[in-house]
Amino acid sequence: MTAMLGVGPQPVLVNASRFRAAHEAEWERLDRIVARIEARSVRAIEDDDLLALPLLYRSALSSLSVARETSLDRALIGYLEQLCTRAYFQIYGVPTSAPRQLARFFAHSWPLAVQSLWRETLVGLALTVVGALVGYLLVASDPAWFDGIIPGSLAHGRDPTASVATLRETLYGHHQDGLATFATALFTHNAQIAIFAFALGFAFAVPTILLVLYNGLMMGAFFALFVPKGLGVGLGGWLIIHGTTEIFAIILAGAAGFRIGAAIAFPGRLSRTDAAVTAGRSAATAMAGAVMMLAVAGLLEGIGRQTVLSDGMRYLIGLTVLAGWLVYFYLPRGRDPLFLRG
Repeated sequence: MTAMLGVGPQPVLVNASRFRAAHEAEWERLDRIVARIEARSVRAIEDDDLLALPLLYRSALSSLSVARETSLDRALIGYLEQLCTRAYFQIYGVPTSAPRQLARFFAHSWPLAVQSLWRETLVGLALTVVGALVGYLLVASDPAWFDGIIPGSLAHGRDPTASVATLRETLYGHHQDGLATFATALFTHNAQIAIFAFALGFAFAVPTILLVLYNGLMMGAFFALFVPKGLGVGLGGWLIIHGTTEIFAIILAGAAGFRIGAAIAFPGRLSRTDAAVTAGRSAATAMAGAVMMLAVAGLLEGIGRQTVLSDGMRYLIGLTVLAGWLVYFYLPRGRDPLFLRG
């Protein structure tokens, strides 16, 4: 009849007192559960409360929706908004302390992110090896290529005109002054390369590919300089003590950039922005860890390499560190629910 008369649907009238009385017990229970989790942890609540938590949360959301639609008093709406927000963060957020979040990062998030990038990591390793071979062959065929590949700021007298004695001094000379400053400078330099390799992934990963290749070119150019003068083994020890960490970190940063670049180039059913955001979650986690690896590499390069002058010890330290990273990253472990949800 109302439809025939052209009268539209009337707003539903809800009595505020009756509405509160009907649902207040559920709100109070949800409030108690959330407060207990906030004060202690999710382990502090009973199994029944844990099972009831999502149901109470949905009921509170429904109550909030009704309260807004029917314009109940602002105090009640404000209370329900705060309650639903607190419950949301306990159910879907990360309600742990900073030390626990840090422990989760090292125990699960970082290694799982690296594991998820294994294909991109292999691509980065392959590009580094190819770059090293090309750099070696170019400089071996024509030493003039060395100056085109290695910036003067990084050569420090190590160039095709240097004598065997000069090159040997760069490998085994005692340089104890300013080691901490040197380590900091190296960390900054290497971190910039890694960050650029990651950040430029959005350009379909093309700049990232070039950076990873160039990093390999520089290594190959140095070997082409030292090997003909009988210092190849020494250069290998000089590099390996820190390079197994540093090169690994740069490859991981490149792998993270590849992941983002591939997501943008081939977004599938998602928009390019959404695809980049989705790929960036694990990629950013791996990148954050790679920066810490570079800090370790900076210490090994600036201090360990300068104080350990034996080739055997340098190789032993470098290979041991590499084995440690491989075990840490690729040892099978339980899946982290927070990582899976991201």
